[in-house]
Amino acid sequence: MNTHPRRFLIIAFFMLLAGAVLPFLIIIGVLESTFLLNFAAYIVSVAGLFLGVIGIAMHVGDARRRDDRQDY
Repeated sequence: MNTHPRRFLIIAFFMLLAGAVLPFLIIIGVLESTFLLNFAAYIVSVAGLFLGVIGIAMHVGDARRRDDRQDY
């Protein structure tokens, strides 16, 4: 599976941004507060957080492997 940590981090950033912007738009009255929209904002934010943690872990793992190869 060819996945790059940068892709995970970019997706996570936009998901976290959406998870912050949606409640803000609800609070200022641009969007109507519904259960589905509130739940979607929460799920997008939590999923973005998890993807960010996974992306950072993958980045650290790649960096450690690169360092180990350079030692020899």
